[in-house]
Amino acid sequence: MNMAETDNLAVGLRGELRRREPMAGHVTWRAGGTAETAYFPADLDDLAHFLDSLPVGEPVHMTGLGSNLLVRDGGLTGTVIFTHRALHEMRLDHLGALGGGIYAEAGVACPKVARYAALNDLAGAEFLAGIPGTVGGALAMNAGCFGGETWDIVAHVLTVDRTGKIRARTREDYEIDYRSVQLKAEGGRRKAEGNHPSSFIPHPSEEWFVAASLRLKRGSGAESRRKITELLKRRIATQPLGEPNAGSVFRNPKGTYAARLIEACGLKGHVIGNAMISDKHANFIVNRGGARAADIEDLILLAERSVREKFGIALEREVRIIGEA
Repeated sequence: MNMAETDNLAVGLRGELRRREPMAGHVTWRAGGTAETAYFPADLDDLAHFLDSLPVGEPVHMTGLGSNLLVRDGGLTGTVIFTHRALHEMRLDHLGALGGGIYAEAGVACPKVARYAALNDLAGAEFLAGIPGTVGGALAMNAGCFGGETWDIVAHVLTVDRTGKIRARTREDYEIDYRSVQLKAEGGRRKAEGNHPSSFIPHPSEEWFVAASLRLKRGSGAESRRKITELLKRRIATQPLGEPNAGSVFRNPKGTYAARLIEACGLKGHVIGNAMISDKHANFIVNRGGARAADIEDLILLAERSVREKFGIALEREVRIIGEA
């Protein structure tokens, strides 16, 4: 996107548009290059309007708190849209005949949802306290911890696509698995409803979660708070929360744990530049101060190669790596 196009995009929009935005301040690894363009929408309607105004073919990267994202040192072309300032509404949602629950927009931090549920005597969301990202990210990857997964409690979701169209969807629209959520529509060919051209579903990578209604059970707020406290103590004891990191780097292979495999390869505490495979939890990579994105990516590649050579297992990443080296 050139400067003239950027200036034109700003007309009629209520959010904040920035050029050459340093991404290290927006990802939890605190490393990486700059984004060509960044947009901070004012609210959901503004986000939809902005998406509809983008040039055809403009690369779009939707992000919240950047807790599972690494931007390479060369930065990235296109536009990064930050949801956490705008999509922050959360309220009780009775879900009609489906029972009690919570409506939360994509920019709401997962731990905040857990606390809000406990405050309102709703049970089942406690595990969200251990997820460092936003609701949108948790929906996109079926995030989970300590036995709970996001889509276990989803009643329905709202999405927005490249044209700014907002849709309501249920879990039946998705293939949901461990740390994986895929829209069933293939390549934008199946129609969502009716025969109007605007009803075509876009490519799944260009439809994003903007809100969810979570189905929860009535429970004891005190018991939920106890569980949250317990979970957070376990996180503090087992994870390197005092250093910049992006949470678990790899999904756990079936029947084993990524951390055990990486540690068995002798990589726990291994350092490249100012990045290190955590000596507290081998499925975490930490920035010890001033690490380059390349240092972190090199450790990811080393772990993948070592586990494949030693055990014949291909580790699958939980984190996304985008941009130019």
